[in-house]
Amino acid sequence: MKTIKINFVDFWPGFDYKSFFLFSYLSDYYNLVISENPDYVFCSSFGYHHWKYKNCIKIYYTAENLVPDFNIYDYGIGFHYLSLEDRYLRFPLWLTYSWDKLDRMENGELEISRDLCKRKFCNFVYSNAGWANPIREQFYRELSKYKNIDSGGKVLNNIGFLVPDKLDFIKDYKFSIAIENSVVPGYTTEKIIEPMMMNSMPIYYGDPYVGRDFNMDSCVHIKDPESIQEIIDRIIILDNNDDLYIDKLRKNWFAYGNVKKKYAQEISAFFGNIFEREKKDVVRIIDYGFARRYRKELSRTTPWATTFVVEKVYGLLDRLKI
Repeated sequence: MKTIKINFVDFWPGFDYKSFFLFSYLSDYYNLVISENPDYVFCSSFGYHHWKYKNCIKIYYTAENLVPDFNIYDYGIGFHYLSLEDRYLRFPLWLTYSWDKLDRMENGELEISRDLCKRKFCNFVYSNAGWANPIREQFYRELSKYKNIDSGGKVLNNIGFLVPDKLDFIKDYKFSIAIENSVVPGYTTEKIIEPMMMNSMPIYYGDPYVGRDFNMDSCVHIKDPESIQEIIDRIIILDNNDDLYIDKLRKNWFAYGNVKKKYAQEISAFFGNIFEREKKDVVRIIDYGFARRYRKELSRTTPWATTFVVEKVYGLLDRLKI
């Protein structure tokens, strides 16, 4: 295998490159060597240490609601639907949570039986209240007027403890409230895929383009915040009609087949273009003109942010556990 010298900087607190999805995936094709003098640096959103790395290709990765700055990084990996020649790979967050389970989900290996109708009604597991779209708690309170919803996270907890294993918790429920922190095209997180992995029907609100990846006929889709009561009425019907519930649960989760194959091909093509060519031929950052001045000014003014803003973000994330 070809040896590739890499490093990881500016990732989230507690980041371990050995458990990072892309490191594991690429290790099957390349001999990845961590180096302080790398040819390729993977960067993220939680610092500015990437400025100290010179003469290397910078590849930005985000799991946050951010757009890569292609004036700073040669390549970007995110969730937005962007088109920028060979510089961008769309890799939605939900994939990192489900990659090892996609085969079972696509091949119909998740057993659907009428016993699933005997489960408890609905769950709600969230730790972030301050940054979330208000519709999340609003929907919880409105649906709770019909039946009790078990809340196992920090937000609105009513079971007396924090669930230690979210997947193990939601498997015992017919429905799972799956509402994103924010509504952004392409921003589909683990919230929709985790219930699917456990045959719990998601009640989803968020990414307006979610139907490009998922078959929304397989779950309850809140398209418009103004339609909450209509959605609740639909949930009540499903909850009281086992045949309708099971028929819906048996629909394919995804909008197309071979999900894993599709994204595996895109990942391989993206990194093959970077790693299989001479490094000088894959540089994408413009070295002259205003772009150069932009980077110089930004690098000169961001050290304070490294010691103040980033530390504040780290502390806040640790407290919120998100």
